[in-house]
Amino acid sequence: MLEEEYNPRRQLPPHLRKAPEPEPEFAFEIRDATEGDLPDIREIYNHYVANSTVTFDEEPQTLKELRAKFRHNAKLGYPWLVAVSPSGQVLGYANATPWKQKAAYRYTVENSIYLRAASTGKGLGTALMSEFLSRAKAAGIKEVIAVIADKGADASIAMHTAFGFKEIGHMGKVGFKFGRWLGTVLMQKSLK
Repeated sequence: MLEEEYNPRRQLPPHLRKAPEPEPEFAFEIRDATEGDLPDIREIYNHYVANSTVTFDEEPQTLKELRAKFRHNAKLGYPWLVAVSPSGQVLGYANATPWKQKAAYRYTVENSIYLRAASTGKGLGTALMSEFLSRAKAAGIKEVIAVIADKGADASIAMHTAFGFKEIGHMGKVGFKFGRWLGTVLMQKSLK
């Protein structure tokens, strides 16, 4: 028998206990991403590559690949935003990528939002989505497509729905990751 079982630790009565320190307020600023943010963006994204099915990528993204994608999107004028803490740490990002490579699709993009694990559930995704849609509309984008994994992405589907995205389709068993088949939910929003 352990001592704690027969001789419980004494505790101060609640009125004599020191009040816990309040948690610091979760604060951030949203701004355009720069090439200097790419190592942090890569770290955030690669966390999801290794640990989740929200991306179907199986290999970590290299800085070279990410830099090429970033420069291509800048050339197209597509928004790429980061949310940054007061100390300068990148907490999450939102970006647009071409929906398809054919020229006729130039006004349609696929959106992505990724957050550091410690930054989820605090309204950051919603703030990034709001600013992203505003910037996408200003950039002349007409249609935004979300391709969301059909397993484990309920929060993403709910957020897109809250922003007026409509489900336009479901594709079953189009990806295979972590030894199981995965599908996608397709959602679309028109920026009028």
